[in-house]
Order: sequence, then structure tokens, then C-alpha cells
Amino acid sequence: MKIQPTHSFEDIISIENLLEAWQEFLRGKRNKKDVQEFERNLMENVIMLHNDLTAKNYHHGGYQAFKINDPKPRNIHKASVRDRLLHHAIYRQLYPFFDKTFIADSYSCRLNKGMHKAINKFRELAYKVSKNNTKTCWALKCDIRKFFDNIDHKILMDILRKYISDKDILRLLEKIVYSFETRSGAGLPLGNLTSQLFVNIYMNELDQFMKHKIKARNYIRYADDFVILSDDRQCLSSLILPIKEFLQESLKLELHPKKLSISTVASGIDFLGWVSFADYRILQTKTKQRMFKKINDKNKKSYLGMLGHGNTHKLMVRLVRRNEALAIEI
Repeated sequence: MKIQPTHSFEDIISIENLLEAWQEFLRGKRNKKDVQEFERNLMENVIMLHNDLTAKNYHHGGYQAFKINDPKPRNIHKASVRDRLLHHAIYRQLYPFFDKTFIADSYSCRLNKGMHKAINKFRELAYKVSKNNTKTCWALKCDIRKFFDNIDHKILMDILRKYISDKDILRLLEKIVYSFETRSGAGLPLGNLTSQLFVNIYMNELDQFMKHKIKARNYIRYADDFVILSDDRQCLSSLILPIKEFLQESLKLELHPKKLSISTVASGIDFLGWVSFADYRILQTKTKQRMFKKINDKNKKSYLGMLGHGNTHKLMVRLVRRNEALAIEI
């Protein structure tokens, strides 16, 4: 039997946990109108939520839909402040437990992980597999088609039941999971904090399969992007079918056929917005174009920080000059 969380339903719905979750939720949102309205009667709203949860009368509300371009168009669904507060309360109690069940090389939406650490790990593994660039290193790169839209609710709940025995917690999670769908019985909203945890729990099944069934030692995953490195191209090619079968049979997911490739690291691997080579990396062309289009004084510092993670000195100079020229025009 798997190790289970020590937190109870009462821990999640306690007023203390809800108030601590509120402080976390509030960061960066103080100027939002709906947040300000909720905060005007904070204690009353928190107590009402706590009482509804205690009496098992809680029902998840609907979502406000809008689109963003980051960089490709994405459909975001935002829950009410009340529901998002509960998402934070659940997350802060369950994340520490589930994070311990994840493999080291899962990098998305985790503390002390992230995109840049995933890219650095890619470089580390490329050095190891190529024996310091003395052998050819191949990379199998995969992406999942319509990832969030195709998370199966029943499969997700079955996975959660393997770890959680508390029926009240499961009932609460089920209400959140089933509060949204892109098609019958599937889909998670991009706007929910709990969705970040749910997809990592869901994809941990793939991670465990990769590590323990097909023994993919040099494997990195960030959300629905994952890569395997090897000095044997044929070995990587032989992994594609079992990966496809596992995704389809166990998780009802499909590899994106246009984003499946095997190529040498020496030729450059397009991974997480960067093109990574054996000993350096450069930004994707489309990433550079988007950056120059959006540059201004407010975001200049964050863009320069991002560029600091690659071989981009000339690009950083161009970016600063571009921003200065725009300031003169204004």
C-alpha cells in the first residue's frame, strides 16, 4: 500500500488553513476588483466557506473564460475568488506530500524546480551521454496533444484514490475535478492552482513508467514536454511505441505526431523555448520575435534575466537598444 498524506479533511477546511491560504492567494491580486470585494468581508466569507465545507454543502461555481497569447492562444478559465481560495487551501496541504512522490526530473510547477533548471539538466545529461562531446548524443523529443483538454476525470480520480483514503477529501477533490470539462468526462481548467497539482499527479504515472518499466535513465519532463537522451538512436526509436501505448491505454493521452522527433544534440534540440546544443543554447526565433514585439521598461528586467540563462550577449545588447529607441519615440 502506498504511503498516504497525514493531513485530514479537517486540516484542509480549518479556518486557520483558509486564512493562511488567503494570504498566499492575495499575492499580486490586491488590485483586482473581485478580490477586494471578497476581502471587505473576509472573516464572514471565510467562515461561510468553512461552514459549507463542514456541513458538506459546498458546491464549486462556474468559470469566467478568456483568451491569452502565451505565446500561442490559450483558453483560461477563472473560478470565483471563493473557489480559488479553496484551491489554495487544498494545494498548501496536499502539495508537500505529493511532491515527495514525484521523480527528481519532473520540473513543472514545483518548488525549487522550473524551466531553467530543466534546461540546465538537459545540458548536464547531454554532456554525460556524449561523454563530454566525444560521442553522438541523440534526443527523443515528445509532446502531448491537447494536454489539459484530455486529462480524463475518472482516471485522475482513480490515481488520487491510490494515495488518499479520506473519503471527505476525495469527495471535495471530485467536486473540483468535475467542475469543468472540455468534453464529456475530460479536461482541466488552466486557471486553477489545483490543476497544476493534478496534472503532475496524472503525469507521474508516465514518469514512473519511464523510470521503472522502460528504464529511461536520461529522461526530463516539463508539463507535457519530455525528452530522453541516448547515444543509441535505435534504442530511442524502439521506445516510441511502448510510450504511445502506455499513454493511450493508461492515461487516454496521445503524442503529438508533429512534435515527435529524434535528432542529434549537435544539430540543436528545440526544448522549452530554447534551442539547446552540446555546450550552449540560443532562443527560438519565435521567442525572440515575441520578445522584441513586447519589450518595454516594465518587462525589460525580466527579459534580460531570462536571456542571462543562455548565450545571448549580442541579443541582450539589441534588446536594450531597442527599448531605448522606443523610449525616444514615445
